[in-house]
Amino acid sequence: MRLALERRAERSALVAIASPLIAIALTLVTMAVLFGLLGKNPVTALAVYFLDPLTDPFTLQEIAVKATPLVMIAVGLSLCYTANVWNIGAEGQFLIGAVAGSWLAVRTQGTDAGAWVLPAMLALGALGGALYAMIPALCRVRLGASEILTSLMLVYVADLLMDYLVRGPWRDPHGLNFPTTAEFDPVATVPVLIEGSRLHAGAILALIVVALASLLLGAMLKGFEVRVVGAAPKAAAFAGFSGNRLVVFCFAVSGALAGLAGIIEVAGPIGHLQPGISPGYGFTAIIVAFLGRLNPVGILIAGLFLALTFIGGEGAQVSLKVPLDLTKVFQGILLFYVLACDSLIVHRIRLVAAPRRSAQGHT
Repeated sequence: MRLALERRAERSALVAIASPLIAIALTLVTMAVLFGLLGKNPVTALAVYFLDPLTDPFTLQEIAVKATPLVMIAVGLSLCYTANVWNIGAEGQFLIGAVAGSWLAVRTQGTDAGAWVLPAMLALGALGGALYAMIPALCRVRLGASEILTSLMLVYVADLLMDYLVRGPWRDPHGLNFPTTAEFDPVATVPVLIEGSRLHAGAILALIVVALASLLLGAMLKGFEVRVVGAAPKAAAFAGFSGNRLVVFCFAVSGALAGLAGIIEVAGPIGHLQPGISPGYGFTAIIVAFLGRLNPVGILIAGLFLALTFIGGEGAQVSLKVPLDLTKVFQGILLFYVLACDSLIVHRIRLVAAPRRSAQGHT
């Protein structure tokens, strides 16, 4: 007997719902094994990761802070992936958005500029991310280049550009030679929602993005076009939908949301531009998008869960003395299981009898 994958006659709705839960359960089991190999009590370690952050009001607020960029980026990526467009470079668009918006904060530093600065920064961040996303979009539409490779390679260009700026022309002359800009003026920072915390108004903006994306995909013609082009390109062409125009649209929206998340992160919790503003939000958002079934509400829930892993990982680093990179291992394992379990939506596992062989070795 051997295991074989057999294609289902139709997609399993039950497995589609259960797939993320199965992936999370398998990930927790795998992490328990890893903790055991590291000499840690698996039950205690998992409690530190996933339960302790939920018992403290401060860490709950930090979960919301971490989830804000993840949700915003993942919503944009979900549009791309639903349309079968593969934007892998949201991390670069996040960084370019942070750079574009920070330019205005640096230029208006100490000039007593008015309340218009923050809205203009947000607009510049979204515009910068959208324009940067246009590069792989146009390369695919005009040149037939793989958007996977071009968008991914542009991440490193964005990272090096930001590093050059904060170490060179934008570096704070009074910053003791650290690679950072000067602290943004109050008019260039996102207001906090709770005094004394880091929870900022960007969290409300993320909820608005989720609501608008739900409306787009569920009740608007453009959302219908996104779904049809992704599911049946030939039928979409007969219906008059342009695949190339949709590629540009999806990249523009995805890049704009990633860029907006970037400038909100800089003007919110951080307060200045510096290297390392992202712990990999753009890549983690890919996991969030698939874990949330490419559904905006599901993405909101998945974003909160992945944010919990960031906060739990920081707590485990302190209390359990485990590397912070273990969080990235967790996220990578989770993505592996999500993709593996998703294959069961269109396939089923069956036991089949192995073919018998004759004495001459023939079947």
